[in-house]
Amino acid sequence: MNLKCMNFVDRKTTPINDRCMMTIISGTNRPDSNTEKVARQYARLLEARGVKPHFISLVGLYVQERSDDIKQLEQDILIPSDKFIFISPEYNGSIPGVLKSFIDNTDIKKVWPGKKALLTGISTGRAGNLRGMEHLTGILHYLKVNVHHNKLPISVVHNLLNDTGEITDPSTLAAIGEQLEEFLAF
Repeated sequence: MNLKCMNFVDRKTTPINDRCMMTIISGTNRPDSNTEKVARQYARLLEARGVKPHFISLVGLYVQERSDDIKQLEQDILIPSDKFIFISPEYNGSIPGVLKSFIDNTDIKKVWPGKKALLTGISTGRAGNLRGMEHLTGILHYLKVNVHHNKLPISVVHNLLNDTGEITDPSTLAAIGEQLEEFLAF
């Protein structure tokens, strides 16, 4: 792995090969989901810190087999990425099947080993997808991905989002900020 990924360098003056590539994956295929709203807010928060992440939405992506779209995502984004942020909603006490199918239909030997991941769970209930994050941790560990210890459960997300789809709750924003700072240094 590129050691310069540990300290994000100026993206305007640093050659592309010396940059760390980060990708956010919104882990559902539901259009206009709370998950995608939170994932896009993570992207804006990273951009405010000088990091321009790639963004993958599973909306409209065919994941039932190793499709041409998945192969193209691998070449353009997944293989070059050093770090991933997974924002995943709770579906029946776990992660959405579409997220698991997406992972399963990538070239697991080229995409995942040696990479780093940050997990955030989203739910309208009280647990913030704790079980789903543990399931996803197990999957990622199997794929030889290093998962950051600060997994953030965001509960009652529908109450935290304002009319424009952003979290404005100060304590939640502080927790996200701390999580991102730790992950940038991870």
